[in-house]
Amino acid sequence: MYKNILVPIALDHGSNSKASIEIAKCLLAEGGKITLLNVVIEIPAYVEMELLKESQLRWMKKFQTELEGLARDYFPKADCKVVEGNPNHSILDYANAMENDCIVMASHRPGLQDYLIGSTAARVVRHAKCAVHITR
Repeated sequence: MYKNILVPIALDHGSNSKASIEIAKCLLAEGGKITLLNVVIEIPAYVEMELLKESQLRWMKKFQTELEGLARDYFPKADCKVVEGNPNHSILDYANAMENDCIVMASHRPGLQDYLIGSTAARVVRHAKCAVHITR
């Protein structure tokens, strides 16, 4: 059983979030903690200059609200975090900083693009310092 589980949620990909949360609940030790994490892909600086900062903040709040809705439905005690950055690096950096002992995340069946550049789940599995459980 794990005491500090991270569940990355890709709100924009329609991933099977419910299954990941349910598995995390089964793996959670008594008194343990689950954190739902959504990573918003960082906007390049040359594009960001054209966008209003308020628009970007609105999107971050929208994702936070969606994440909190998932938590309410499946695990109300979960912490919900939205961060900005590269999904691969952000998930790994967050897990290391928060000393997560397990990451539970959804993956999809690999397509041609994934064989060429690799999926986020594959990169997390290869580089995580903790246990990783992948769901489909």
